[in-house]
Amino acid sequence: MSSNPTTNKTVEEGKQFAFQKENYVILLIGLAFLAVGFLLMLGGGSDNPEEFSDALFDFRRLTLAPILILTGYIIEIYAIMKRPKQKHD
Repeated sequence: MSSNPTTNKTVEEGKQFAFQKENYVILLIGLAFLAVGFLLMLGGGSDNPEEFSDALFDFRRLTLAPILILTGYIIEIYAIMKRPKQKHD
């Protein structure tokens, strides 16, 4: 009883992982962008609630950090949606 080679090939194709190493690398890059963006958004408050701090409205918190966070989310979506390369026999 020999098995059909085409059946074995389809079973092997069904056992592939959804993500390859490249996907995980891209996911980690996206997570790094997100972490840096959220870290840049920290701080800026005043110790005394009666005093106003202009540090709350600087370039780093209002522009740079949100751009990094948005870029991180776009990278994450790309990493999830990227198809693994097909092996050609």
